[in-house]
Amino acid sequence: MAWYAYCIGEKQAFPELARHRKPVPLESVHGVSGNQVFLYPASDLAVIVSEHNPTESLNQKSGVDHARVIADCFKHSTVLPFRFGTVFNDDESLRKSIRSNQRQFLGNIDKLRGKTEMHLKILVDDCCGREFAQLSPDKVGRGYLTNLRETATRQRERQTRARAVSFQMHRLFMPLDEEVSCRLTETGKMVLDVAHLIDRKYVERYQNKFTTTCAMMRDCQMQISGPWPPYHFVHRLTRGAHLPAQTSMDPIATAAPSTPQQVAAMV
Repeated sequence: MAWYAYCIGEKQAFPELARHRKPVPLESVHGVSGNQVFLYPASDLAVIVSEHNPTESLNQKSGVDHARVIADCFKHSTVLPFRFGTVFNDDESLRKSIRSNQRQFLGNIDKLRGKTEMHLKILVDDCCGREFAQLSPDKVGRGYLTNLRETATRQRERQTRARAVSFQMHRLFMPLDEEVSCRLTETGKMVLDVAHLIDRKYVERYQNKFTTTCAMMRDCQMQISGPWPPYHFVHRLTRGAHLPAQTSMDPIATAAPSTPQQVAAMV
């Protein structure tokens, strides 16, 4: 039987597993394709899975279901999310994967225990504007060289602006850890996606800080989401780790999205 995998949690967080060595249904929780979700015991860990038919294709709804199951388990336990689409071919491949990486999984759970991820999206007007039209690469001569210099200057100005905003967010929110990415939109704005790792007990404080920050930074548009499982920071902890060949995709979340909507957008 193939298993679709959602995440790894702490066995002790699920009382249902106290007297069982076989998979136990997680009551009232259904996952991809509406299948019953199970707690699969593996030593001190619990692997959250559901039965899977390999002939079934995954779609946008599957992505939302994947993230929803992880979010449900995150209410009870520290979790290490699996990447969307991870499938173990049978019981043996699942057990072998967990057994070979168990020490690292337990260590990562310990490092992330009591922590959560908050996500900020910050829209900033492009400091360089859109008045500059880039010449095609086949152009030569003084105009082309001038174009290259101006493009490099604008790139540096954008990077400086993005770093300044990122630094300001770090100083205001003081997260335990962070992941930041920046992109330029077609509408002429820079978008900073900021993932902050914080203690779960400080979520309300973080949300209040967001409200005051929005009022203070009127030149930026800001959005907040969370608390979420620590997707980005699981990726950081597991980067370079041994990954088993039995799964259809890398087992631990790699650059994983922060919301169910973003998971669905990957499909």
